[in-house]
Amino acid sequence: MKKNLFIVLLLIIAFTLPLYAGAYVMSVFNTILVFMALGLSWDMMLRTGQLSFGTAGFFGLGAYASVLIVANMGFNPVLSLFIGAAFSGLIAFALGFIVLRLRQIYFAITTLALTHVFSVIIRNLSGLTGGASGTQLSNAIFNGNPTKLYYMILIIALLTILMSEIFSRSRIHYAINAIRNDETTAKSSGIDVFKYLLFVFVVTSAIQGLVGAAYAQQYAFVNPESTFSLNFLLLPLAMALVGGIYSTNGPIIGALILGLISEYLKLIMPYGHLVVYGFIIVIVVLFLPQGVYTPIKNKLLKSNIVGGDNNAHT
Repeated sequence: MKKNLFIVLLLIIAFTLPLYAGAYVMSVFNTILVFMALGLSWDMMLRTGQLSFGTAGFFGLGAYASVLIVANMGFNPVLSLFIGAAFSGLIAFALGFIVLRLRQIYFAITTLALTHVFSVIIRNLSGLTGGASGTQLSNAIFNGNPTKLYYMILIIALLTILMSEIFSRSRIHYAINAIRNDETTAKSSGIDVFKYLLFVFVVTSAIQGLVGAAYAQQYAFVNPESTFSLNFLLLPLAMALVGGIYSTNGPIIGALILGLISEYLKLIMPYGHLVVYGFIIVIVVLFLPQGVYTPIKNKLLKSNIVGGDNNAHT
């Protein structure tokens, strides 16, 4: 009951933020929500036991698909978001038949290489993509209205959270957990390992494409260097590790903690904030290998158990 009330309270705060926050605060939370969604999508793939480093690649594909279809064909920018997601999902589906035959470090290296491959292809299709200079739209989505942009990113983040919860509470949860724990045993239990891996790979890639499309439409610009930046892999990964992997709450908490700390450090240390940021990540990973969320959850559970015992004795 308390948990439900807390969730409702957070949703109320999130949806009413534009009523009492300025454009700068909304911009900060837009960035946090973008990396939160990417962190959740990365964690959803990790739950299968596969370490994917292709987040930035599918983010970039979605961004380019969205911008190009608006710039070259005059599509509605809102519709282009779903086209960006569908394009990334379709590419992931086609590549999944190859890369999902790989495991562990081989899968990780291959998905990381895909980001570079996508970037090189984009650079060489200069007639369509603008090459190294990129493509610029005449206007940002919603004419750059900060309130509408915030709600767009918020809805995408909430959809990602919902999908993560579906992964955690449905039959998919048991299947991907079994695959992560022991793939051979999962196969012998009748689980179609490749089908589930392909499904999760496509869904998470589509989410990354959707986030990339929204991010590109927000700034009305794409180019290979910034759109396929490894920041869209490393920062979400760090947030998930700091918050706690294999859960929905972990990446959310990690994104809020690191996102707010990062913004504060930028203000007080414009040229040295990344050093402190990296130091914080190293400390958390060394001393809290399960992330911040697990110790908090254990303390809360312990508190509830003690409360229940006291009530029983009373």
